[in-house]
Amino acid sequence: MSLFQGIRYFLLADDNKGKILKKVLGFYPSNISLYEQAFRHKSIANEFNEESLESNERLEFLGDAVLGSIISEYFFVKFPFKDEGFLTKIRSKIVNRNFLNQLSIEIGLDTFLETSADTKRSQSIFGDAFEALIGAIYLDKGYESAKKFVIDKVIKDYIDIEKVQNLETNFKSKLIEWSQQTKKAYSFKTDFIENGQSNYFSCRLYIEDIEVSNGTGQSKKKAEQAASQEFFEKNIMQEHS
Repeated sequence: MSLFQGIRYFLLADDNKGKILKKVLGFYPSNISLYEQAFRHKSIANEFNEESLESNERLEFLGDAVLGSIISEYFFVKFPFKDEGFLTKIRSKIVNRNFLNQLSIEIGLDTFLETSADTKRSQSIFGDAFEALIGAIYLDKGYESAKKFVIDKVIKDYIDIEKVQNLETNFKSKLIEWSQQTKKAYSFKTDFIENGQSNYFSCRLYIEDIEVSNGTGQSKKKAEQAASQEFFEKNIMQEHS
């Protein structure tokens, strides 16, 4: 069972939310409104148009920094004889957007996220919510509690460190290398999509003028990475299956 157990958090009665968070996080929240904000996508905040109803974007900003610090410290201690280059590389694989998106879905955080009905629930919003949750824990309980949650509840149960070391994260660079090796030309066509309150980039990848994959992201770069990743996962890997 996933860490967040498939619970539709935002549909729970208020008096049950604290109990569920304690079960998931390992402690009872002191300021539950922080977690409400962490699970609130900007589409909901914009839909109600209330200044007091803040989205998870600011918490995401904070959580990104806190998570980076936790991961850096964890690997610094775990690999005492590895150099700075190794530590930087393995940290970047964990905090990579694609990795966090998949991790968030695996632990079930997607069921806690509240979005408006017409919002495209792309995977990127789940990784954003994970970082926002780390920011909420940090503000509510401090750095040590955030670190304990990440290590004890996430890393130990959901992250295979050996697998992470061999994980490819820069799929666009991998695509460039593949193109050079196979002498097949590639191109991207990226569009900015306006979808109500939730805007994003949609990218199509072409090999020899044939569309082979597509991806979305909150930036053009992320959309191209997503399209490149899909290409390798759905096409190249199938050649070896």
